[in-house]
Amino acid sequence: MVIELKDTSKVKDLFAGWQETLIYSCVQKVMGKIFVTDHVDPVSAFAYVGCFGFVAGKPNRELLENKPEGFTIITPQNEAWAALIEEVYPSARKVTRYAIKKDTKFYEASLQKNIDMLPNGYELKEIDSDLYDKCLEDPVTRDFVSSFVSKEQYLELGRGIVILKDNKIVSGASSYTRYNEGIEIEVDTVESERKNHLATIACSALILRCLKENLYPSWDAQNMNSVRLAEKLGYKFDHEYIAYEVDRTRRVH
Repeated sequence: MVIELKDTSKVKDLFAGWQETLIYSCVQKVMGKIFVTDHVDPVSAFAYVGCFGFVAGKPNRELLENKPEGFTIITPQNEAWAALIEEVYPSARKVTRYAIKKDTKFYEASLQKNIDMLPNGYELKEIDSDLYDKCLEDPVTRDFVSSFVSKEQYLELGRGIVILKDNKIVSGASSYTRYNEGIEIEVDTVESERKNHLATIACSALILRCLKENLYPSWDAQNMNSVRLAEKLGYKFDHEYIAYEVDRTRRVH
């Protein structure tokens, strides 16, 4: 039987060495959940937060078959887990993602110059209670806040910057998740505004916001466009890795 693990320290060693802040969020019990089939001495684990899952330890079919409902991006710890994912979910889409190094030293003056590029008629604002609600109105901006269980949790733990035009959110960067030492960045821009460098501006503002609090703004890239944006901000590419998109027909955005 699959159960949620309360004492997450019991699986810390299973995820050891895996530099993924979404896993940190789960192990640190900041947000997300960890599922196991043995809560006393677990040898397999499924960490889940937002729409992302990470499987570690001994490959376990039951954990995969009982994943949370809906669209999920599952990252295997090794080839044995990958083979089992393909067996359990033959229609899953195998994708390549791009890990970004976690030790970036940012140049604050360069980030400020990016912010200074904000065009006339656009407004840069931190996500507050009202903007939290506005983020939920559009699939493009929903993921800025949707991984948090409530508005209260986001306002306490989340950090986010949006760009407004005519009182509409047209771009933004926010904490997809939070862990003790930092955040994982989510960034997006409405299609009609994607040639105006708004993502660069919003990310620069969010990174500076994090640095003021000694929070690390972690970045993981879905595609090469995301890698290029990260490098523009000062990040360095680390390595490619494989993930599986499961239940893609139920993807919201």
